[in-house]
Amino acid sequence: MTNKIAMSTNNVLLPERIQKLVHALSNGVYERENTIRLCLLAALSGESVFLLGPPGIAKSYIAKRLIKAFDDSHFFEYLMTRFSTPEEVFGPLSIQELKDNGKYVRLTDGYLPTADVVFLDEIWKAGPAILNTLLTVVNERVFRNGSEVLPVPMRLLVTASNELPEPDSGLDALYDRMLVRIFVNRIQEKTNFKRLLVGDAVEPEFEMDASITIKSAEYERWQHQIDQVALTDSVFEKIYALKMLLEAEAENGGHSFPSEELYVSDRRWKKAVRLLKASAFFNGRNEVNPVDLLLLQECLWHSPESREVVNAIMRRFAQEICFNQQEALAVAAEGGEDIKDLAEEINGSLGRTMDTEVSMRKEKYFVDLSNARRYSVNMSKNLIKLVMLEANPSVSEKEKGDSRWVYVDAAEFEKKIKTAPCDVYGYVNKNENLCVLKFDVDSDRRLLIKDIANRPVPVAIAGVDDNDAEAFTQWQERNEAAIKKIDESKHLIRLARTQLNAALPHHFANSELLELLATSITDAEETLQRQTTKFEKNAFRVRMLPEYFQ
Repeated sequence: MTNKIAMSTNNVLLPERIQKLVHALSNGVYERENTIRLCLLAALSGESVFLLGPPGIAKSYIAKRLIKAFDDSHFFEYLMTRFSTPEEVFGPLSIQELKDNGKYVRLTDGYLPTADVVFLDEIWKAGPAILNTLLTVVNERVFRNGSEVLPVPMRLLVTASNELPEPDSGLDALYDRMLVRIFVNRIQEKTNFKRLLVGDAVEPEFEMDASITIKSAEYERWQHQIDQVALTDSVFEKIYALKMLLEAEAENGGHSFPSEELYVSDRRWKKAVRLLKASAFFNGRNEVNPVDLLLLQECLWHSPESREVVNAIMRRFAQEICFNQQEALAVAAEGGEDIKDLAEEINGSLGRTMDTEVSMRKEKYFVDLSNARRYSVNMSKNLIKLVMLEANPSVSEKEKGDSRWVYVDAAEFEKKIKTAPCDVYGYVNKNENLCVLKFDVDSDRRLLIKDIANRPVPVAIAGVDDNDAEAFTQWQERNEAAIKKIDESKHLIRLARTQLNAALPHHFANSELLELLATSITDAEETLQRQTTKFEKNAFRVRMLPEYFQ
């Protein structure tokens, strides 16, 4: 029980420790923090890294620094050429063993089979004998030395080159094992370039605080704990959506590179998921968060050309799919269209169309008010109620806010509406003060009332236009369904914000993609707010419609 509590406490403190490690490893290395973060994550999860970039950009220096993250560890580096021999990488043959026992055994101390962190520069220049043995080491973490099978303690393999393996060179299997692929460029920012030039000619000895270095026992324990991190169904669906985006792009074609470069092997997907689990674990979580998926940007490209396409897809993924932003806004837009269509149907069904008659060669309007319900306000009686069918700022300067209905004298209304447009005295909502109301009839003979901005608002007459109880029931059901869509959209955006906050700070994600993701959620929140303001007014009006006609 005590051990479990101690492990739990250590894991709570782990993100802070990782942050200190990243900061220490990045100190004094300009514009390489993202590379160091990803290399550290790869080391912590036992994966391999390929650095693509021109010579002289500190690729080997990054690998040398990473060895400092591990307590009592050994580093091996080698610059490959086409003349390199297996002896130079895996150790020379033991002449004594060959003479005495006739065994073909290598002396591996100080060479790759005994190293914790390995850096192999110009990897693709090595010959088949080296690369085939290396493939076995990467795959199985063992080295076959004569009749013995020796475990290889390698936690991180960093390979580098300024080129990719030649097509049909037989190196695809090894290249596929390089899960994390990073393009390392020359220093771009002017201030960093100046700091590089005016800094010390000799790099000071780099020392790591022993309190944050990684011990062998805890490293092994972490490997088991990483495997316990959950990949939820919802996060799997995001990964699958990303896979579909890549494959759709490959099928569309039109690229300057073979479409196969956008297909990712099942092996790489499986290894990538473990990297995501490691990211979650070292960020102090017990399940993969959608933010972790941003790391896939450096796992899915094959060449510089395909890298540009993958980066564009990942930007789209971060902005639209990672936290269901696109789905949330689509659901909201669908709800908005539903309520818009419903409002138009209600207006068409309930809106009063005036009858006409020709008197003295002039068209006049009239309406049968015999079935209209009668109301009383103050001392006024024989009033009819006209219900506004659209939201409006108000139909009277004396009554601020949305006007829902008006009361007018039936006889006066019948008389004056004949020669519309006309002014009729009446009451707005529950206000008992008389005010002037402006009525009109449009070219389609629809009865309208003008709001204070002189905009037409269609109206219906209580007792005349509201007799279809079944229609009112159906409208309410459709209105509630539209409201549910908006509520679902709000829930998705709230969930996105909550999940994003739960993943911050993130110690490994690309800062540019992370900022893009955060901005997209803010934009989605603002867009949803704009969409729902008008929606909520219309939805509320539909929900209250039966009460307005009472």
